Amino acid sequence: MLELTDLSVHYGNVAAVDSVSVTVAEGEIVAIIGSNGAGKTSTLRALSGLVKPSGGRVMFRGTDISRWRPHRIVALGLSHAPEGRRLFPQMTVLENLRMGAYRRRDRDGVARTLGEVLERFPRLAERRHQLAGTLSGGEQQMLTIGRALMSGPAMLILDEPSFGLAPVLLVEQNARMALAVAGRAYVMETGRIVLSGSAAMLRESPHVKAAYLGG
Repeated sequence: MLELTDLSVHYGNVAAVDSVSVTVAEGEIVAIIGSNGAGKTSTLRALSGLVKPSGGRVMFRGTDISRWRPHRIVALGLSHAPEGRRLFPQMTVLENLRMGAYRRRDRDGVARTLGEVLERFPRLAERRHQLAGTLSGGEQQMLTIGRALMSGPAMLILDEPSFGLAPVLLVEQNARMALAVAGRAYVMETGRIVLSGSAAMLRESPHVKAAYLGG
């Protein structure tokens, strides 16, 4: 479903991501783990069109989206729940959720998705008329993921989430949680993929244990 090939992202002369290759198949949960500054968020920003890759290619559902703008990528079925939430604080929970469906024209489908999101996150249903900026941190995280689901995505990418959903490409500092949820994972350090494999294999890796699992 998703294939990154030699993806690079530069900010001026600084290489945030350096020749990263990642794949996510239909139905998989895949994690990218690494410390702050490893390049995880920049990788996701390149996937969703928020930054332009300086090299490499992003293929999604057989289409090269490397130079696409974010709204076209969302319309193709790739939805991004970003780090830092990026909600509209002066809008209500319902208004934020409906913003996630701004590209959709199927009113009945949007209504069904809204019902599914509120069922998945009952706290959002309770707070539906509350301003997003007044929610707790955990509630704002639920709203961020709910808003991403409102586009009806074929694939969801989550940056530092509290929940695991499938299929997803998950970026997470909490390696123990990420490797418990994911089927496969990549370890990223200083803009590069340094290890990859099944989550079970990485849990037993001496490098991962020493650097991320405290063992």
